[in-house]
Amino acid sequence: MPVNKRSKYRGSRTCGGGTHKNRRGAGNRGGRGRAGQRDHRFSHFYLKGEISNGKHGFVNKTSVPVSALDIGEIDQMAEALLREGLATQEGDLIALDVTELGIDKVLGGGKVTHKMSISAREFSERARAKIEEMGGQAVTV
Repeated sequence: MPVNKRSKYRGSRTCGGGTHKNRRGAGNRGGRGRAGQRDHRFSHFYLKGEISNGKHGFVNKTSVPVSALDIGEIDQMAEALLREGLATQEGDLIALDVTELGIDKVLGGGKVTHKMSISAREFSERARAKIEEMGGQAVTV
């Protein structure tokens, strides 16, 4: 017949833990806190996604984050930007101010298929060349 574990161990000194010396200290549980994260408890921390194996590199305290976007992605978004009113059509030229989109710099990745006049804070050399090659303008604000 099953017995209630709580009442079974009433009055017992060690509650089924062997001698009174057995369940002492942190050594019984493999250390305190994050002990063994690289050794005997690696799989527990790995499954939780809490592996941290030291520090790598350095953090530049004076760096300024720059939001950038490739000219090819802007070219692909051109029709949607026209529909939303963020860009204007002037003949065959699409005029767009990317600073309104929160973009600081235009990079030169991707293909340009539209003739565009883009104004931004900065342009990479390849982006400026691709825009002007299609007959557009790269205006620095």
